Amino acid sequence: MWFFARDPVRDFPFELIPEPPEGGLPGPWALHRGRKKATGSPVSIFVYDVKPGAEEQTQVAKAAFKRFKTLRHPNILAYIDGLETEKCLHVVTEAVTPLGIYLKARVEAGGLKELEISWGLHQIVKALSFLVNDCSLIHNNVCMAAVFVDRAGEWKLGGLDYMYSAQGNGGGPPRKGIPELEQYDPPELADSSGRVVREKWSADMWRLGCLIWEVFNGPLPRAAALRNPGKIPKTLVPHYCELVGANPKVRPNPARFLQNCQAPGGFMSNRFVETNLFLEEIQIKEPAEKQKFFQELSKSLDAFPEDFCRHKVLPQLLTAFEFGNAGAVVLTPLFKVGKFLSAEEYQQKIIPVVVKMFSSTDRAMRIRLLQQMEQFIQYLDEPTVNTQIFPHVVHGFLDTNPAIREQTVKSMLLLAPKLNEANLNVELMKHFARLQAKDEQGPIRCNTTVCLGKIGSYLSASTRHRVLTSAFSRATKDPFAASRVAGVLGFAATHNLYSMNDCAQKILPVLCGLTVDPEKSVRDQAFKAIRSFLSKLESVSEDPTQLEEVEKDVHAASSPGMGGAAASWAGWAVTGVSSLTSKLIRSHPTTAPTETNIPQRPTPEGVPAPAPTPVPATPTTSGHWETQEEDKDTAEDSSAADRWDDEDWGSLEEAESVLAQQDDWSTGGQVSRASQVSNSDHKSSKSPESDWSSWEAEGSWEQGWQEPSSQEPPPDGTRLASEYNWGGPESSDKGDPFATLFARPSTQDRSRLSWPGRSARSGGGRWRPNAPRGRWPRAP
Repeated sequence: MWFFARDPVRDFPFELIPEPPEGGLPGPWALHRGRKKATGSPVSIFVYDVKPGAEEQTQVAKAAFKRFKTLRHPNILAYIDGLETEKCLHVVTEAVTPLGIYLKARVEAGGLKELEISWGLHQIVKALSFLVNDCSLIHNNVCMAAVFVDRAGEWKLGGLDYMYSAQGNGGGPPRKGIPELEQYDPPELADSSGRVVREKWSADMWRLGCLIWEVFNGPLPRAAALRNPGKIPKTLVPHYCELVGANPKVRPNPARFLQNCQAPGGFMSNRFVETNLFLEEIQIKEPAEKQKFFQELSKSLDAFPEDFCRHKVLPQLLTAFEFGNAGAVVLTPLFKVGKFLSAEEYQQKIIPVVVKMFSSTDRAMRIRLLQQMEQFIQYLDEPTVNTQIFPHVVHGFLDTNPAIREQTVKSMLLLAPKLNEANLNVELMKHFARLQAKDEQGPIRCNTTVCLGKIGSYLSASTRHRVLTSAFSRATKDPFAASRVAGVLGFAATHNLYSMNDCAQKILPVLCGLTVDPEKSVRDQAFKAIRSFLSKLESVSEDPTQLEEVEKDVHAASSPGMGGAAASWAGWAVTGVSSLTSKLIRSHPTTAPTETNIPQRPTPEGVPAPAPTPVPATPTTSGHWETQEEDKDTAEDSSAADRWDDEDWGSLEEAESVLAQQDDWSTGGQVSRASQVSNSDHKSSKSPESDWSSWEAEGSWEQGWQEPSSQEPPPDGTRLASEYNWGGPESSDKGDPFATLFARPSTQDRSRLSWPGRSARSGGGRWRPNAPRGRWPRAP
């Protein structure tokens, strides 16, 4: 039977990356980059090759190997594994970079901030305090070559080769024999008489002063250079001078040095150090302290190093949410840190947490997610949105809190491009129909209309034909003025989705009715829209060959690219932060409310119309919703139809208080008497115009979004206006696309004709022409 010798290097679970060592380390060790064979995770491997005739150096390396295995501290280089053979020593640690190389790279990238240096020096001094005060050990090798930096920017103390006991039971300090390291020895070591009185930490604190000088000024050429602080910050200079003082007795203990530097106004008294200290003790902090910390954290992240945010703050945030019940307070800093991640890292670390958060019943969590959806929506794939997120989001449409409903409506602008056919064209439209017709909050009805217009291009052709015209028409009858404006702008911004028949028969009659609206802002937008549609109809009338080009989008499939045409409609849709009014309305702080925002009801026949109520010049009360008027267009050119896609819906916005400040929206404190009257009128109206209950009972979309088809017949003998010769030339041989708008009926069917586009629901009456029958006389 044969036995084969086992190769420990081959069986070692870590391997060196085949590249030259990083270098920069005076001493017996060579630093290599490595990885774990099983997972490929990066590590650092310190390698010492045993050479003949170097027994003393080999003993130093073996002592360092032992120290690495036995010393555990957050600020000391973390030992992972090791290998000791007759030919070599391998020490595997966390992946780190020598401080000298790290500083050089940071200078080339734009420089190292004092915040980072203050925390790095804090970590090194804390490690020295642990060694001398808790372990009674003297490091004896504090210098640039003994400090390493991990991927989070944390400074770690290494170089344990020449460590010895401060109690003298292990002999004196080992001899280094390396000139590059001996230049950091304090001057009292040259006195062999032993009469110099010193503390056990005196030598290491001198070397700490040398390290501070090198961090700010570069490599130390000679000990005499320590007399000039150079670029050392003024707040650190007094404490630095104590370290490099000639009298070793006055050099401070590492613990006292930290206290001095952390005093108010000290070099280590800053938000970055305080944040790190809190994170180190976060597990023992009270829940209230954690809540306050995370609320303030997001304000400071912009000033913190990117690597620190990715590798130290982010794991703590994920842990706090997963196990610490931190809740919604972690969302703001979490998404802020997420900006530093690559797409792959975001998918691995942030998205699973976000998906889990959407299933939470915590209202604060849900509203924060909806407000900040624009920060992570790009990383969500369509299956995740449709199966794991949208089913939870739609519950917000039925929430009793108006804030939740409003933010849910806004989020649909971001979710719509990723929704499938059933969720977008069926489920979402069902909720939009209910919100627009029955929600008691005018701003929410308004936002629903705006959002529907912005996502109209994503709908299927059949859904667009069935929903858009009816939905925008209903918005123009809303008691809330901003909703009526939104309905007009909805028509205008989706003009390419309507056929010429719909423009003439369904849309223009609705818009013409708004030219006498009580609100001037509504009237202004109505006139703009009318001119736009008339210009479009006239251009097709002059050149019928344009009809196919104008109607190319009517029956086209849903196109995400078309959604960008109205990208400037409502700023709330992309801001993520808003008040209840969705920034479409504003309030004024003083004086009595005005009645101008309440639509006037139609005056019965035979009753003279009352005189218009004068509008007071003083502003309205703080709770009175008032629409901000659009800038007037004094000059309208013939190309008005082509400019509706660029209509600035954001001009209707007025920033108000942040949504989070309005926790209970069911109270009447935020709604004025005029708004309450408007909403009560809206809810009390039981006419067919406002009653959409039928779609819920029967599940019919036609009853939910469309107007009824019943029409009142005109008197016998009524003729269409198109049948008269109005004194123009005879009919041209050119095809007339408008001929199909009013097909000439037979004599027996003429009694059923009614005014096109008007119905019982739209309040249309009979059309009675005043002109006599027959042809009008030609002009001479």
